This record gives sequence, structure tokens and C-alpha cells, in this order.
Amino acid sequence: MRKCLRCNTEMVEDLDIKVEGGAYGIKVTQQGIFKDNLGKLKCAICPECGYTETYIQDLSHVKNIVLNKKEK
Repeated sequence: MRKCLRCNTEMVEDLDIKVEGGAYGIKVTQQGIFKDNLGKLKCAICPECGYTETYIQDLSHVKNIVLNKKEK
């Protein structure tokens, strides 16, 4: 459960983000060409004040990057 950073209200979670005119959504990748997809952005919105935040639901790819950097 996410709480709004502004008014502490429970947020509506697991909403998709889509590019207007396309149904592909937005992906997060590492910098560079041909890097792996780190995850699909999701959105949470506060029903009280409208504050919106984005997040990646599955952090396994991000955690692997952190582990690989620590090993180097």
C-alpha cells in the first residue's frame, strides 16, 4: 500500500502509463544501445490531491544491476 507523500492518503496503485497515440507504455532501460529492459513503469495516483508517482513493480532486474556493480 502506497501512501501519498503530500496528504498521507492511500493511493490507487498498479495503473498503466501509455503514450498518447500508442498502446505500448513506457519502459525503463539502462543507458546505451541494446541494453536490457529493466521493467515497465506503473503509476499510483492519490484520489484526494491528485499527486502522481511512477514506480517499477518488479525490481529483480534492478537488483541484479546493483549486485553486479558491487561485485566489480
